[in-house]
Amino acid sequence: MTDIDAVDRQALRGTEIAEAGLEGWRKVLDRLVVRYETGDFTTGAALVTRIAQAADAADHHPDVDLRYPHVTVSLKSHDVGAITARDLRLARGITAIAAEAGVSASAHAPDVLEIALDTPDHEKVAPFWAAILGYQANGDEVTDAAERTPSVWFQPTDSKAADRQRWHLDVSVPHDVAQERIQAALDAGGTLVDDERAPAFWVLADADGNKACICTWQSRD
Repeated sequence: MTDIDAVDRQALRGTEIAEAGLEGWRKVLDRLVVRYETGDFTTGAALVTRIAQAADAADHHPDVDLRYPHVTVSLKSHDVGAITARDLRLARGITAIAAEAGVSASAHAPDVLEIALDTPDHEKVAPFWAAILGYQANGDEVTDAAERTPSVWFQPTDSKAADRQRWHLDVSVPHDVAQERIQAALDAGGTLVDDERAPAFWVLADADGNKACICTWQSRD
């Protein structure tokens, strides 16, 4: 382990990340993500090996998902719980590695999914959901320690209505595809319920009234 200076421990604002000019990378929720279209498994595996070597050299390690046609890379400084200058440096290094390998980034980075539960008392219900999912408690959410599956976070509510919706999905998308995603949902029979907090999030509902949110990093920091 190397010592990390104070500057590299500072969380970066969304605007700072957007202005960094990272090719193919997007801030989605609390991380930087990119997907490289490798086309075959061998090319993907070779790319992952190069990324691993660069990560070890930097002593800063991303989450990497290798699939048959693509490789997804996610960066966050876990000791800070946010994106820092370390992530920007490693992202630029990974971009150079991909270019050398002749691999292109997808036009848009992958989404990040969270599951939200409305509750007036998250401390009462969180232990149950941590236990049943094998997750760990983390403030107002329970999370997979390996960050492999979606976290569950608890949204405060005072509503006691018998028919109120308790569960909904929060889909964090790259900010530049939010309108496209919203329009696709509307074209598929959905309705826009609330855009008061846009562009942080929009609330939509399906034809039965089940709600979901499209979220971006904008207007959050």
